[in-house]
Amino acid sequence: MTQAAAQTQKTPEEVWALLETVMDPELPVVSVVELGVVREVMVEGGRVRVTLTPTFSACPALRVMQDEIRGVLEPFFTEVVLATKLSPPWSSDWIAESARAKLQAFGIAPPQPSAELLSLQPAPTPCPRCGSLDTEVKNTFGPTLCKALLYCNRCREPFEGFKAV
Repeated sequence: MTQAAAQTQKTPEEVWALLETVMDPELPVVSVVELGVVREVMVEGGRVRVTLTPTFSACPALRVMQDEIRGVLEPFFTEVVLATKLSPPWSSDWIAESARAKLQAFGIAPPQPSAELLSLQPAPTPCPRCGSLDTEVKNTFGPTLCKALLYCNRCREPFEGFKAV
């Protein structure tokens, strides 16, 4: 950090705004803040600490997120500490409403809010293209750990769906 950067040190609110510019590498229309991965920001003098909870404990995108967060914050702080917190585990309920709309527009079905009671039959996932509930899971293993492959019987289009966890 340069002396000029030290004079422009950021407040916690400004750090949150900077983190809004860091997109999830697997979901490029959603920021890590909107996804609910950033849990806490603490600023102490020239030090910033950002606590992250990855969508999955073995999330392969975590390292990329950390590198991008570090790159955004290093110009403003003498020390950037990135911590990982796995408990409580990340929940798809932490995804912001704005992110759900962006996922839908991008063609990825956002996860349904989780129910308080365990359901033996999951609720159908609406098709992000036509909105139909006449959909089915074709493969629970999608292109990333957090997505599944689905098919819409109405518009006959395959689509990715974000897993509800």
